[in-house]
Amino acid sequence: MSALRRALDDAAIPRGRAVLAVLTGTAALGSAVGLAAVAAWLIARAAGMPSPAELAVAAVVVRFFGIGRGLFRYLERLASHETALRGVVSLRVRVYERLAQAPAARVLPLSRGEVMARLGADIEAVGDAVVRGLVPVAVAVTVSSIAVGISLFLVPLAGAILAACLLVAGLGTAGLTLRSARAAARAAVTADARVTERALAAVEGAAEHRVWATSHASHEALAAAETDAAAAHEAAARPAALGAAVQTLSAGAALVGSIAVAVTQAQGGSIGPTTAAVVALLPLAAFEAVGAVPAAVTQLFRSSEAARRIEELAPVIEAPPSTPHKAPQSVVIEAHDLSAAWPGMTPTRAVDLTVAPGEVVAVVGQSGIGKTTLLATIAGALAPASGTVTVAGETSSDRHLGTSVAMTPEDAHLFGTTVMENLRVARGDVSPSEAIAALDVVGLSSWLTTFPAGLDTELGSGGGTVSGGERRRLLLARALLAPQPAHLIDEPGEHLDAAGRDALRAVLERLRAEGRSVVIVTHDLALVDAADRTVSLDA
Repeated sequence: MSALRRALDDAAIPRGRAVLAVLTGTAALGSAVGLAAVAAWLIARAAGMPSPAELAVAAVVVRFFGIGRGLFRYLERLASHETALRGVVSLRVRVYERLAQAPAARVLPLSRGEVMARLGADIEAVGDAVVRGLVPVAVAVTVSSIAVGISLFLVPLAGAILAACLLVAGLGTAGLTLRSARAAARAAVTADARVTERALAAVEGAAEHRVWATSHASHEALAAAETDAAAAHEAAARPAALGAAVQTLSAGAALVGSIAVAVTQAQGGSIGPTTAAVVALLPLAAFEAVGAVPAAVTQLFRSSEAARRIEELAPVIEAPPSTPHKAPQSVVIEAHDLSAAWPGMTPTRAVDLTVAPGEVVAVVGQSGIGKTTLLATIAGALAPASGTVTVAGETSSDRHLGTSVAMTPEDAHLFGTTVMENLRVARGDVSPSEAIAALDVVGLSSWLTTFPAGLDTELGSGGGTVSGGERRRLLLARALLAPQPAHLIDEPGEHLDAAGRDALRAVLERLRAEGRSVVIVTHDLALVDAADRTVSLDA
């Protein structure tokens, strides 16, 4: 639960709002307890033919509790959901901040589906810990205490029986379901994340699946993930069902015991018939509070597992961040006997390369041979499998990425915002004139004039509203605007026609003229004439 505690601290949930949610929830269930007690008194008292005024007062109180139960429940929902949603927003901001500071090697191996699952469903599960976990437990403790206090005041023995049964129903069910709830919650969170990952992979890779005739396999994988998720949720429901059974038995025992004590003492003359009726019916309302405990325990374990997954993605940074690396005006990239590989992969062929300011070096090789992996190693996002790589005389590391070195991956993201803001990803202070000049270099100035909003034209998320060639040119324009003295570009000629390749050559010439050190990787040998030297990863 320590991961959940840290996540809730990061969520910065306002204590005042949380207390308000507990108070309104207590008022809602307290109204149910009061309604049962007053109704029992009214039924028993009415048998004695009291005055109409006395009955009228009791009827008003019953009506108050009846209306108050629904009203306070509504207010509790408002307070608890607002508290949780504010916390989710704060937690998501903090996780994004940590991701921005995290080493690139931690984030790059993750699929988009896994990142979405952890930043989406897992963070929302932490919010559910408030609405479905902490608030119900706090309300159950408060209302149970009130009910026991009333019963102890009226008939101490009946109050002791009610307290014992409530403890069994609350703590007992939590203890019985502890191990199974933890395992079931972990399985449910993991299964839900797998559904998200495979669903996103199926949607984003739809075109590739059609080309390679793997759509059926992708759908089967998604269906299998959904089946596993359903089974995990069914397993997660078993602890709650076991707890409900124990609670039903405890409630029955409390009811029978309270009735027996109330009848015995009423017959002995120790209490009146109205008090006996109140004591007898009070357990029915009191156990409504603890009914949410098994589900709350399961939710807390589920939220704890989600918090652990979030922490794996973006761990808490205990030490203050180091002094930012200051980028030099120009850099030399040098690699000696450099071989690259992700964990579990076969390393690439060892190569040597040197890229001086104003030079463009192309790394070529067949698809799948490891060109992108080598590029990530040069950028410092991945440790070399063997050999060394330096940037400006220093061993390349993730602190160079974004300061001395910029990288444009093949699948670099276009955001669902304006053309201008997509270009400002490279540099936040890009002016409209600089943006238009960059678009002119890549041959998109005429394309931009077709939109009435110009630079304020909205693009779909991921570049879905532009063609593959237009998307690639926008990424090249972003590379032109980046301030880093070294730039690494993955498959810059992808989806480009003849005019687009001319634009690519113009971009490389501009980068060369600005004294940038540029490395491009490509499997298209028709582009090697744009480079000063070529390094091959082929055997």
